[in-house]
Amino acid sequence: MPKYRKMLADWEAPYIQSLIQVVDTQSKETLIRWCTDYAETRLLSIYESQFSEDLRPREAIAAARAWLAGEIKLPQAKPALLACHEAAREAEGNPAAQAAARAIGQSASTIHAATHCAGLALYGALAVAYDTLGLDASWAELECAAATECGQMEAALRAIAVEGELHPAKLNWKC
Repeated sequence: MPKYRKMLADWEAPYIQSLIQVVDTQSKETLIRWCTDYAETRLLSIYESQFSEDLRPREAIAAARAWLAGEIKLPQAKPALLACHEAAREAEGNPAAQAAARAIGQSASTIHAATHCAGLALYGALAVAYDTLGLDASWAELECAAATECGQMEAALRAIAVEGELHPAKLNWKC
């Protein structure tokens, strides 16, 4: 079986940098809302089409939303987040589903550290590319599709972005 890339790795790619510029202007709460909404509407179906009985990614999204609503604390949410990452590891051999689960896990983990929101783009855009183009597509084709998806992610964030956000998340991208 060929070895597939698990994530986009070019942090300097224009489509990643454009997205990050918007991310840097928003609060942690806005980033969590954006990640969980996008993950649920665009990525969850990719995972569930292959693993319909596995609710761990869905539960991670629910836990992040419960945290955001003030219904639970991080220690209560953490098991669902870790379980989603476990689901991703177990999806080895299915690059689209695995990348989708990784993206969902990272998106939900934005409640822990806002920098996790980058995982939505780095894993999620590739999940969509694999799902759309298939595993036989060239890396150039996959990256082009992923760049388009990152543009969709950026548009979704801009749609809910708070103009002049007074309390943007303090993100350290050099960690």
